[in-house]
Amino acid sequence: MKSPVLFALFGFLLFVACNNQPDQKTESKAETMVENELLNQAQAIFQPIVAQADNAENPITPEKLTLGKMLYFDTRLSKTGNNSCNSCHNLATFGVDNLPTSKGDAGKFGERNSPTVLNAAIHFAQFWDGRAKDVEEQAGGPILNPVEMGIPSKEFLVKKLKAVPEYSDLFQAAFPADKDPLTYLNIQKAIAAFERTLMTPAPFDNYLKGDAEALSLDQEAGLRIFMDVGCITCHIGQGLGGSMFQKFGVHADYRTFTKSTVNDEGRKQHTKVEGDKDFFKVPSLRNVAKTAPYFHDGSISDLNESVKIMAKAQLNKDLTPDEVSKIVIFLTSLTGTLPEEVIKPPEMLTKK
Repeated sequence: MKSPVLFALFGFLLFVACNNQPDQKTESKAETMVENELLNQAQAIFQPIVAQADNAENPITPEKLTLGKMLYFDTRLSKTGNNSCNSCHNLATFGVDNLPTSKGDAGKFGERNSPTVLNAAIHFAQFWDGRAKDVEEQAGGPILNPVEMGIPSKEFLVKKLKAVPEYSDLFQAAFPADKDPLTYLNIQKAIAAFERTLMTPAPFDNYLKGDAEALSLDQEAGLRIFMDVGCITCHIGQGLGGSMFQKFGVHADYRTFTKSTVNDEGRKQHTKVEGDKDFFKVPSLRNVAKTAPYFHDGSISDLNESVKIMAKAQLNKDLTPDEVSKIVIFLTSLTGTLPEEVIKPPEMLTKK
């Protein structure tokens, strides 16, 4: 017969063991509270991407989109027919050509990196120096740039396109109220209307809409670091950038980090104002994991290195390898998609 004392001792030990087990319900509740806190903080700083960036002065219509896409892919918009908009802003490779600087129609290379056209329509200004107010104005610039597409004048291009019979019908359909619809301004408007639909929703957008499971644990950790170290000083809003100008090299000359060989002084080259020296439009971080190389001169090809440079040059902070890695993992949640029918080049009009 077993001793009552042994039974009592066994019962006591069992009670102690059970009461020392972690309360899973309490832990789960605490984790949920932390996740909700992170989500709420993110929702106060960032916004989900819009479906399209509307412009009341250039309404988007199906006819305008058809024309805009045709123009975007048409090499006739360059002088010798070597380049289209898609040459430097390739939709199949996230709106870039993955080169430090792009090769123009005549074979020369530009001085600044071609930024992605994806989501660009939500930016507050266009080009690295912000010299164009919107994508409508921006669309007309590269066409007339002697290094980029090399068209000698607006009239030259209009005459060239009017020699293509199908374009007359396309412009008339896109701009039915215009007596003479095939104009340089309407070329810009059509291309811009197409670009205003090039939005790339990503997992981070689902997260911002309330889906706490849209990010992995590592991406959530990276998001927290991204916010805590101060990246949100500039990278905020829908685009996580594209909403302000900022000096590249707040705490030290950026050239010491990038080893840049081209002395690009940013907005100063456009405004001629000394105070604008080394100021550039803050780039959007959407699809950044796919749009290397980085910075205005394409001087850095590795995203990890870019994150380290930005932390030191802009925030005077030395991030640990783990912090850098986590931020980069978070940035992958900004990689979105375009429908295949948008990426696919259209059947081009008859060449004459």
